[in-house]
Amino acid sequence: MAVLLRIPKTSIKSFSSCISRNFSVTTLNSEIDLKVPSFLSQNSLPRRQETKDGNVQWVFLGCPGVGKGTYASRLSTFLGVPHIATGDLVREELNSSGPLASQLKETVNQGKLVSDEIIISLLSKRLEAGEVKGESGFILDGFPRTIRQAEILEGVTDIDLVVNLKLRKEALLAKCLGRRICVECGRNYNVACIDIKGDNGNPGIYMDPLPAPPQCVTKLIQRADDTEEVVKERLRIYNEMSQPVEEFYRSRGKLLEFDLPGGIPESWPKLLEALNLDHEDKCSAVA
Repeated sequence: MAVLLRIPKTSIKSFSSCISRNFSVTTLNSEIDLKVPSFLSQNSLPRRQETKDGNVQWVFLGCPGVGKGTYASRLSTFLGVPHIATGDLVREELNSSGPLASQLKETVNQGKLVSDEIIISLLSKRLEAGEVKGESGFILDGFPRTIRQAEILEGVTDIDLVVNLKLRKEALLAKCLGRRICVECGRNYNVACIDIKGDNGNPGIYMDPLPAPPQCVTKLIQRADDTEEVVKERLRIYNEMSQPVEEFYRSRGKLLEFDLPGGIPESWPKLLEALNLDHEDKCSAVA
């Protein structure tokens, strides 16, 4: 499937003005910086001529645990653009002594979704930091999550493509419950071996575990919110909220639906094919 591009708007609204019109931020601590990076508020964003020039502006959607971070990170390396995951931003804030840490801890442990105001605040700070480093383009993972967020993002910059990753519910649940994190290096692994037989017209799916290297095995932990009850509630809430966002981008001709056929070995080359990307010369970059 060809990647659809759209010529950026001739006049881009500033991120901060969009937030002030659409959100009440009075509940946020005054220390949170809502300043917008200049590359998102400039009057004219350059037209991206080719996918490989490092200036893609893509979004990855999908249920929690589907693998957005895995595939967005691989594409980030493949294309040379930053991978910005709102889930990581939330976890970094949770592990800090920042003003939102206690509020976020309660929300995450209950399996609830973090508010738009907080997500946009964290994303704004991350984009500002990226601008200082000279970053260009991005792959957003976990944002936008609501119509309000999608509308604000559209008012700020043009998104080239939205990839919606899909996976059978049984596989999703098993993946989430099998997820483990190394407390030392922060990398994600998975102890689940998923083998679901095909039925009722649905193809079977097999996914190998993602084992940790020897140095990480004794340091693995399970996230506090990766319990069956919390995971099911998280998936229910996501499914309720995701339909309008998917339709938002589908109506604009930007949504690419991609059903994961299995684990990374099966899914990665098929995803690159769906994105019209030649992976032959870059396999080593994402191995």
